[in-house]
Amino acid sequence: MKKKEKYFILGILVLAIVLWISMSYFQKGSHQTIRITVDGEEFGTYSLAKDQIIKINDTNVCEIKDGSVRMTWANCPDQLCIHQRAVDENGGMIVCLPNRIVIEGEKGGEVRYDEEKDSVLDAVT
Repeated sequence: MKKKEKYFILGILVLAIVLWISMSYFQKGSHQTIRITVDGEEFGTYSLAKDQIIKINDTNVCEIKDGSVRMTWANCPDQLCIHQRAVDENGGMIVCLPNRIVIEGEKGGEVRYDEEKDSVLDAVT
């Protein structure tokens, strides 16, 4: 093997390592937002990177802590939303039916809609 071939192979390996590191860095932030809707209307979009407490009207309180969100207080009688699994960078959903509140993890920080059908597109369509 010639000296130029060794440098070429070494350059390709370095480039592959740099690309791999940058891809893993950018994929970490791809699921780190949540969207809160109240009665079908968007209440807000929040980052999971910032710890905070969010008061949703006068009916619910959720807390973002350590990269996940969970419902901490609700005035509904069944309290099922408080016992639901936390939403984190892997996605998920918390629903409070009596107060019509939905907290859902967003993939890539955006939700795509089909303008004709006004529905969420899945990976198949």
